[in-house]
Amino acid sequence: MRILNILGSSRKNGNSEYLTDQMLQDVAYTKLYLHDYHIKDIVDKRHTEEGFHLVDDDYEDIIQSLLSHDVIVFTTPLYWYGMSGHMKTFVDRWSQYLRDERFNFKEEMSKKKAYVVVTGGNKKIVALPLIQQFHYILDFVNMEFVDYLLGQGNEPMDVKMDEEALAKAAYLNNKLKTQLEVI
Repeated sequence: MRILNILGSSRKNGNSEYLTDQMLQDVAYTKLYLHDYHIKDIVDKRHTEEGFHLVDDDYEDIIQSLLSHDVIVFTTPLYWYGMSGHMKTFVDRWSQYLRDERFNFKEEMSKKKAYVVVTGGNKKIVALPLIQQFHYILDFVNMEFVDYLLGQGNEPMDVKMDEEALAKAAYLNNKLKTQLEVI
């Protein structure tokens, strides 16, 4: 089971990354920082005669990595009650790959499992609409949404004080380790 952590934060070593690291502690996984890649915004060509064409950016590398993993952990801070801009641009570009004849994107995504990690704010409840949004997104591509992890924190490393989030991170960590042992 190959695990990919897609990080949507605009900085490294933040609350979201820390919480995900706790969830994936002692588990082999790959980190992919979206802010390290040049990803152009989508130009919607779904309803044009010409359709989508290849875009000169780094997105193809990310898609190849995504498709080569079995479990995807989407990590984003809560920005203005939604996912980060990096994560949103990443997901928006799926529209292009749903129509790319080189891939059977939806079928490939249906073989994967997903977790979502979100941190931010002083009240976790404000992140629930974002969790619902991820649920709809993953449902659209028939991807199994296994679970989510919400952390609280505004200042750097505030999430270390969120005992509930750290406990759930430990629970998910044990669950993943158990699944790895079964394989």
